[in-house]
Amino acid sequence: MTSLSLQRIEKKLGGAPILRGIDLSVASGELVVLVGPSGCGKSTLLRTVAGLELPDAGVIRIGDRDVTMLPPRDRDIGMVFQSYALYPHLTVRENLAFGLTLRKTDAATIDARIKEVSAMLGLEKLLDRHPRDMSGGQRQRVAMGRAIARRPSLFLFDEPLSNLDAALRAEVRVEIKRLHARLSATMLYVTHDQVEAMTLADRLVVLRAGVVEQVGPPLEVYAEPTSRFVAGFLGSPAMNFLPVRREGDHLVAPGVSVRVPSSLTTPETLVLGVRPHDVRVTSGEGALSFEVDVVEAMGFEAYAHGQIGDGKDVLPGTFIARLDGEAADRARRGARLSFAVEQAHLFDAVSEKAIGRVSSVKESAPPAALRGGGASPRVEPSAGAGRVEPSAGAGREEPSAGASAGGPGRGEPSAGGAGRGEPSAGVGREEPA
Repeated sequence: MTSLSLQRIEKKLGGAPILRGIDLSVASGELVVLVGPSGCGKSTLLRTVAGLELPDAGVIRIGDRDVTMLPPRDRDIGMVFQSYALYPHLTVRENLAFGLTLRKTDAATIDARIKEVSAMLGLEKLLDRHPRDMSGGQRQRVAMGRAIARRPSLFLFDEPLSNLDAALRAEVRVEIKRLHARLSATMLYVTHDQVEAMTLADRLVVLRAGVVEQVGPPLEVYAEPTSRFVAGFLGSPAMNFLPVRREGDHLVAPGVSVRVPSSLTTPETLVLGVRPHDVRVTSGEGALSFEVDVVEAMGFEAYAHGQIGDGKDVLPGTFIARLDGEAADRARRGARLSFAVEQAHLFDAVSEKAIGRVSSVKESAPPAALRGGGASPRVEPSAGAGRVEPSAGAGREEPSAGASAGGPGRGEPSAGGAGRGEPSAGVGREEPA
């Protein structure tokens, strides 16, 4: 096991800045996941650590060695590619042994490593097959096994599950988690898939335009994003955002009126963020007027899509509510919906930085609600607790402040738009080590 340290890493491709002063530390035995939208620089950063790209500035240390300008074979890394990068004319056994053979490892050690790795990954019955005779999941296990057999000090994964179908992704994802626990290895993992990022990471690093926006444990980053970008990027469906304005101790917009503590310091214009799973059907009054357009029924749950407004004015964008199947059917017919006001988030409309949760607003009556049409209610807190009363307008809340962006500490994702990330620079061919 060894640690990884990146200090002020910069990289330009074709004159365009891709990495802008990246600082990151990965502790020994830690699994850190890089996630972000297409073009954010996550794959370029991984390739720079591997030595497939050289940084324009900065220092890369693996353990106590400065490897910034070393070729890949001298960095003691094992890399697993999105495209498997197996040799088609070699059997599984020969692919597993390839890196060891190049290093002139003795035959007894190679046989022992192959036996160990094949047992670990369930490849014992596949050792004499060629890659063309195996499924995608089996080929990806061979690619991981080839890296493990070398026993590198650092493992790098570049979107290894992207070419697999949903069932195989779930299967191999669990295998990678088990593998990390068994090896206690240091791993840096790149993905655009939120499920992979949330389930695999010890720490999550959210990138945007070559900058580390937020770093921290996955659930912490999800619950306390530091910006609208992070709040919108993590979560599926994405967080709903409603533009509101501050009028005294209320946040108002067409269809929205939410009371906030008078002691809360906020700009005049804000964005309210509400996650789809915080929405529910209620028989009482609701705070939002929700006109349903489409319901996606999935059996045990459904997604209701619609718009928020007061009948005259409609807020931009689509509002999505995650409901159980029966509740979604009632919403389609005009039932009222509510959202957990205390779970909503506030963001600065200009800087998009998180201001905080509206957690101090508590309800004694039904929470702020979304309803299927008509006048919308107002959240009017009584002494110490909030009450939902009808009013015009609807609103959404945004995530609250999180940990500081960037760097190795515990932090939260930050600014940026939602969306799924893709690798920035393309993945090169694996260099034998």
